[in-house]
Order: sequence, then structure tokens, then C-alpha cells
Amino acid sequence: MVLIDGKKTSAEIKDEIKKDVAKMIDNDIAAPHLAAVLVGADPASQTYVTAKEKACQNVGITSTIYRYSENTTEEELLKVVDFLNNDPELDGFIVQLPLPKHIDEQKIIEAINPEKDVDGFHPMNVGRMALGLDCFLPATPNGIMEMLKRYNIPTSGKNCVVIGRSHIVGSPMSILMSQKTEPGNATVTLCHSRTENLKDIIAQADIVIAAIGSPHFVTADMVKEGATVIDVGIHRVKSDKTKSGFRLIGDVDFDEVSKKAAHITPVPGGVGPMTIASLLLNTLKSAKQKR
Repeated sequence: MVLIDGKKTSAEIKDEIKKDVAKMIDNDIAAPHLAAVLVGADPASQTYVTAKEKACQNVGITSTIYRYSENTTEEELLKVVDFLNNDPELDGFIVQLPLPKHIDEQKIIEAINPEKDVDGFHPMNVGRMALGLDCFLPATPNGIMEMLKRYNIPTSGKNCVVIGRSHIVGSPMSILMSQKTEPGNATVTLCHSRTENLKDIIAQADIVIAAIGSPHFVTADMVKEGATVIDVGIHRVKSDKTKSGFRLIGDVDFDEVSKKAAHITPVPGGVGPMTIASLLLNTLKSAKQKR
């Protein structure tokens, strides 16, 4: 079994980005600038945005965080988005999800300038991705593609099962894996909670991408010997073996599935770090296009 180390791979990507940014600065070209908009005090969102800020600092990308209270109105947030769209010094920005329930997330996403949409969520970027055109790819799916590529995992002609159909991971992942690219060229089945005979479908997969949002959903009896297993899920559960009283687990029962898998990602330390690395890649790409 080969462990697909997201920490190691993301560190390699960040080092490549750092060298590119250094070259830009050496040539008197402004460093890329990424902004994040955080509405409310969701602990997971705060942790994630802080991690993005730290990652930017480590590679030389300028980082700005705009923090707003949970009571911020949709109209006020739309004005913030408009301001950032028109800021000439800004190469890309994200509006951290989830947003408070009184704000229409899709309306906010559609208000973002596609040329600054480094999260890759705007319908224009999603549409261009579906057509195989140049665009900003969603960070998590792009991170997974980078891992498959850098670990030389064969995908062409392979049977790939994606579990979960979210617009953030599952759906774009199914599109990317089926395209005429490398990695890609897989035969993809997109499954979800309503899929019948799900266990039998997963058992046929050469590549399993679990993004269903259910702790330890994928068990060893579902996975065939030698499969590649990518675990996108992350859940905080109680544990009497840690100082914090909690531990992180994924959508896959790692301890048991790892005994059968040829390649597998851990949680934490797998897909998570790659998401931030991909966001930085998109920011660098935006800066190069603008310069």
C-alpha cells in the first residue's frame, strides 16, 4: 500500500509557486494578491481562512482577509464583492462558504468576476471546465488530479466511482476524470445517497473518490483489492486517545480499507492540504494572466 501524502505533495507545489513568485518580484512584477471574505464566526471557516493566509505568506503571495459579522446583509456582501471585482491590485478572491442562512450563496458566487474566481465556482468557470476549456478549476478536484498525476496513478480506461454529487467536489470530479486528459480518460460512475446497489458499484471500481460527507461510509468489504482510494471527507469525532478529546476521520474506514488499497489518502493530511495548494495555483495563474 502506498500512502498518497497530501502534505508532502502540497509542499512540493508550494515550493514551485514560491520560486515562480520570486522570479516575478525579481523582474519588478507585483506579487500575486489573494483576498478572502469571511462572514460570521464559523470555527472551521476561520481555521481554513487562517491556513490560507499562512500558506500565502509562505510562498510570497500577498494576502488580505475581510471579516464581517454574521449579521451582514446580502446587499452589504454584494457591495463587498463588487468592490473586490473592481480592485485593480487584486488577482483573485474567495468568499468563504458556508454563508449565514439569510444570504443566497449562489447569488454571491454569480456576482464574483469569473476572472477573479480562484475558487472555480462561478458558472462561467464551471461551464468552461465542462467543455475542457482553460479556466480556474475548483480547488479540491484540481488538488486530487494533481495527486493522481504526481503519484503516477493510471487512470486511462480505469473504472472510477465518485461518491457524492456536490457542485464543489463530486460533480466536477466526475467531469475531470472523464475528460481526454492525463490524468483522466476514465470510465466514471457518479453515485449518491439515492444510488441503488451502491456497494456493488463501488466494489467494481479501480479508483474510488469518496465525497459523500458520511464518516467511515466506505468500508473494506466495498473495495476491491488494489484499488486507489481518495478520501475527501473530514469529520471531527470524539476520542479518548487525544488531548483535545477529538480526532479527525474521513468518509473511508482508513484502518481497514488501507489493507486492501494499492494507494490511499489519509485524513488528515491527504486531500485537505491539496485544496489550499490548488487555490494558490489559481491565484498565481490569475496574476500571470493579468501581468
